[in-house]
Amino acid sequence: MLQRFCKWLLYERMGWTKIVTEEHPDKFIICLAPHTSNIDFLIGQLYMRAEGMNINFLIKKEWFFGPLGFVFRKVGGIPVYRSKQKRMTDRLAEMAISQTVFRLCITPEGTRSLNAEWKKGFYYIALKAHLPVLLYGVDYDKKLIQCTKSLIPTGDIDADMAEIKDYFKNFKGRHPENFTTGYN
Repeated sequence: MLQRFCKWLLYERMGWTKIVTEEHPDKFIICLAPHTSNIDFLIGQLYMRAEGMNINFLIKKEWFFGPLGFVFRKVGGIPVYRSKQKRMTDRLAEMAISQTVFRLCITPEGTRSLNAEWKKGFYYIALKAHLPVLLYGVDYDKKLIQCTKSLIPTGDIDADMAEIKDYFKNFKGRHPENFTTGYN
């Protein structure tokens, strides 16, 4: 029932489409960009539910207050304590290795504001746990959710990040002025 409602709302009522050609194994990291608005969260939640997927996501700890904290945990939120960033990537990589199913979505910009220096935690988690990174782009101009590329981190972070950023260079966020790959 919820899945059918989310499909109707996202695809029919709101007019979004999807192009997803990549396999989704039991364990993966989603690198999602651009992230320029809080509406991205709602689109992501609708998409995930419309497609019948359960995917955790990282969100700054400041959002976990009162009843909102309960809601975010219930829908898969994992609070990020920025002062302990390194330990968190290690902990998430260990969790990915030990679990039979591990699905995590991360927005590498780390903010909804303009930021050419993307966070690399998603990359290190995938590298340590030997997970594929599925590249999901959200384009508000086209109302398109797209995943047509994935990669396994090689350890050459500069080359891999250049390839990742190149994939996202033509996507338009809700507020395109707040998105850059650093190359466009």
